[in-house]
Amino acid sequence: MNIADAIAVLDKHVPNPSAGLPDEIFYYISRTTPLVNVDLLIKDERGRTLLSWRDDRYTGKGWHLPGGIIRFKETMRKRLEKVVATEIGAQIKFETKPVAVNEIILKHRIRGHFISFLYRCHLSSTFIPVNKDLKRTDSGYLLWHESCPDDLLKVHKIYREYL
Repeated sequence: MNIADAIAVLDKHVPNPSAGLPDEIFYYISRTTPLVNVDLLIKDERGRTLLSWRDDRYTGKGWHLPGGIIRFKETMRKRLEKVVATEIGAQIKFETKPVAVNEIILKHRIRGHFISFLYRCHLSSTFIPVNKDLKRTDSGYLLWHESCPDDLLKVHKIYREYL
């Protein structure tokens, strides 16, 4: 099979890349090009930061800032709104310009290179995370933090000064 035929197969399996990619294709792309993502620095009026627990094979276990990878032809604003809807479930105000832009290069090949835009977001301290049946060590568990936790994911230590 030549490259043109391989690309035709990919096009057939991904008719709308804006809707997301099958895992196999996403992981291939993440092995060959940087991914662009948004991270949300969610603060309340008391200065606390809302973090989410993560446990995955690429970044490990620990607290991290909610965020997401931008899809094809998706605006950063739209990705911010989708992260808020899927990970937080509350109305959040976010600033229109990022407070930081970072390049992250990790040792592993899959999901190993990111261009990350950090957005400052505001949420009332009256917000109580609805963690449903999640335990504190389940991915997606949300918790307000008064300061930077010791078990912040290594990849997000670049944000320590903001926490």
